[in-house]
Amino acid sequence: MSSRVLSRTNATMPAVGLGIWKIPKASCADVVYEAIKIGYRLIDGACDYGNEKEAGEGVRRAIKDGIVKREGIFITTKLWNTFHAHDHAKALAKKQLEDWGLDYFNLFLVHFPISLAYVDPSHRYPAEWFGDDHKVHLQNTPLHETWGAMEELVDEGLAKNIGLCNVQGSLLLDVLRYARIPPQVLQIEIHPYLTQEPLVKLAQLHGIAVTAYSSFGPASYIELSMDRGAASLFAHDVVTSISKAKSKTPGQILLAWALARNLAVIPKSTAHSRLVENLEATDVQLSAEEVKRISDLNLNLRLNDPVDIDPRLGIWA
Repeated sequence: MSSRVLSRTNATMPAVGLGIWKIPKASCADVVYEAIKIGYRLIDGACDYGNEKEAGEGVRRAIKDGIVKREGIFITTKLWNTFHAHDHAKALAKKQLEDWGLDYFNLFLVHFPISLAYVDPSHRYPAEWFGDDHKVHLQNTPLHETWGAMEELVDEGLAKNIGLCNVQGSLLLDVLRYARIPPQVLQIEIHPYLTQEPLVKLAQLHGIAVTAYSSFGPASYIELSMDRGAASLFAHDVVTSISKAKSKTPGQILLAWALARNLAVIPKSTAHSRLVENLEATDVQLSAEEVKRISDLNLNLRLNDPVDIDPRLGIWA
C-alpha cells in the first residue's frame, strides 16, 4: 500500500485512510471493521466526532479476529479546542486512549489553533464549539503550552507522532521555532477548489507530511456549498473527462490528484463499494498535465471555516 514516511520516527503512514467524521455511532464499529478487512490501515478520528469508542470496537475486533496486528494499523485522532491547557490536554489524550481501548496513538493532532473554555467531559462530551448557553467562550491558552503537553505525550509513549490541523504557514513556522519535537503531519482542507499549494510546499519543505481532508470538496459540505455556489466536483467537466478517459470514477480521480501531490487522504464512506473504490485510488496514475488541469480549478474556496461559527474565530484571516 502507498504510504508517507514521517521524518522524525520513519513511521509509515498509509496514503489512503478512512475518516470517521459523521459516521453514525450505531454503525461506526462495523464500518471500521469492514474497512480494515478490505485493507485499510489508517483510521482517522477525533474526540469531537463522538464515535471513538465505536471506532475502537471495530479496531479491536479486527485485531482479535487476526485481520491485523496493532503494529500494523495507524490510528490518528485529535485534541479538541476545549482541552488546550496543559493538564487538560494530557488528561483528554488518556481518556481518548481509554475510549479507543488502545495503549498509544500513532498520530495525535491539535485539531484547531483555537482555545475554548474548558468543559469537563463528565458534564458534556464531546464539548463541541459552544458553552451551555450556546455561545462560544474563548480561553487564553497559547499554542506553546498545548504543544508542550503534546510533546510529553510522546515522551510517555502515548503518542508516537504529533502534528497540527488547520494552521497557516505563519503559525506552523512559529511552532517550529520552539518545538522540541517538531510536528510530523499537517492536516488541512484540500480539494481542487482549495489547492493550498504554498502551504503544502512549505510543510513538505520542512519534512512535514500533509494529509488532505474534504478531498471531495462540496460533497463534504453540501449546505455550505450550495450557499456559496460551489458546483459538485463529481460532475465537473474536467474531472469527468479524465475519469471517462481512464475508466475510473470521479471520486477516484479526485483522490488520485491528491496522491499525485504526495498528500495522504482520509475520505469517509460507509458503503462497501465506495470503501473499495477509494482504496483503489492508489492504482490511478495521472499525468502532470492532468494534475495541472485539475489544480487549475482552484477558487480558494474554503468550506471549513470557524468564522462561520463566530467572527472571533477568523484563523484564516
